[in-house]
Amino acid sequence: MFVPLQQILVLLIVVIFSAATNTTTASEIKNSTTAHALFPYPTHENFNVQETISQLATKIQTPHEKQEEDFHFDDENGEEKRNLKLKLIHRDKLYFSNYFSNHSKMFEARMKRDVKRVSSLIHRITGGGNGYRVEEFGSDVVSGMDQGSGEYFVRIGVGSPARNQYMVIDSGSDIVWVQCQPCTQCYHQSDPVFDPSLSGSFAGVSCGSSVCDRVENSGCHAGRCKYEVLYGDGSYTRGTIAIETLTFGHNMVKNVAIGCGHSNSGMFTAAAGLLGLGGGSMSLVGQLGGQTGGAFSYCLVSRGTESTGSLEFGRRVLPVGAAWVPLIRNPLAPSFYYIGLTGLGIGDAQVPISEEVFKITELGDGGVVMDTGTAVTRFPAVVYVAFRDAFLAETASLPRAPAISIFDTCYDLNGFVTVRVPTVSFFLMGGQILTLPARNFLIPVNDKGTFCFAFAPSASGLSIIGNIQQEGIQISFDGANGFVGFGPNIC
Repeated sequence: MFVPLQQILVLLIVVIFSAATNTTTASEIKNSTTAHALFPYPTHENFNVQETISQLATKIQTPHEKQEEDFHFDDENGEEKRNLKLKLIHRDKLYFSNYFSNHSKMFEARMKRDVKRVSSLIHRITGGGNGYRVEEFGSDVVSGMDQGSGEYFVRIGVGSPARNQYMVIDSGSDIVWVQCQPCTQCYHQSDPVFDPSLSGSFAGVSCGSSVCDRVENSGCHAGRCKYEVLYGDGSYTRGTIAIETLTFGHNMVKNVAIGCGHSNSGMFTAAAGLLGLGGGSMSLVGQLGGQTGGAFSYCLVSRGTESTGSLEFGRRVLPVGAAWVPLIRNPLAPSFYYIGLTGLGIGDAQVPISEEVFKITELGDGGVVMDTGTAVTRFPAVVYVAFRDAFLAETASLPRAPAISIFDTCYDLNGFVTVRVPTVSFFLMGGQILTLPARNFLIPVNDKGTFCFAFAPSASGLSIIGNIQQEGIQISFDGANGFVGFGPNIC
């Protein structure tokens, strides 16, 4: 009997969680004859190689102009509570990024962006803050425009009347900003640069305001609040802080503090700016505050599909049945969403790794960050080597391919229809287990059948859960109560 692919994915349960009621050690699990009973999730999968390769011809599309919105008036104080929903599209699907002739070149560009992104995160955390003064770098700032910008885009309106703009979402940033006229230095973007003189809702912020006090690296010029942010990859933005109206479809959100960037450069090509979703008070999530209950949820759509992902705000978007894991706060890096990771699994065995290696140190180093802007998950070298070797042991029968880019574990699957591979599991704080399907860790790097194990070592003690591993999973943040939820829906 033929079973449709979608049903197969559901039967495999793309994201599977189980309460870890056993305290069996990794060695006991590995040597046990009842290992499969101790791991009540798929430990191996028949991975469809040919189908994955055929999906590489991604259809380029333009994001839907129409966004969705939902209003609810059931707050006990009679106040309006909003649920906002945006379409979310990976940059490789957008028409303005279609300048690569094949998947290999697109892959190479994505990995170059990813290396810079990871360097940026490590620098921001170990460097002691989220912002750096642009003047310290001056003309030595290197533009990354050849590599494009960001990973996931949304389409929102800025100002009154609203001017639609592409914005990069970033769960590791706390500021919302757009390029603004007059531009002393602006990179190329796909839409006209926002002109505040044409907006009836634009209002500058004075130096002495409470808003200005909340901005890192704020300054003052002619009585106006200035901001500047340098990202670790050399990109930067600087300008003035303003109060403006943002529009999601037909839904206006007034009095949002944004950066109006008059001097900008780097990894933001095509997008008008950045929509910060970090844990700080100046991010969009922080500013929406009581309107959405500090809650948001996103689905990063899987590669090879023509559907869009979603980004939603509001407590009503928090799903019933999700596996909730405590968020961990790092006082030295408050923008980032840390989670508790206690171990890793390959197939039916837990990799022998100390839980301590995933914890935040007293100096604020280490820990495990969820990040939408990073593509490939990074682990500290000692973790990565043990994890990779366990995967190699389970895939010894598959033909190897040379290392490519940041990947040292690759396979030549040319000519294969399907291959049997082990699943990968994240053991999370509280006993939850997140099990990934093969498409979230065995990825094609060209259209010739070369696939690589999509993990890499970190240059520091920091672990980063990247967006390739997050694809297809509904991920929800309940900032007010300090939890992140995985599932139960697939995207």
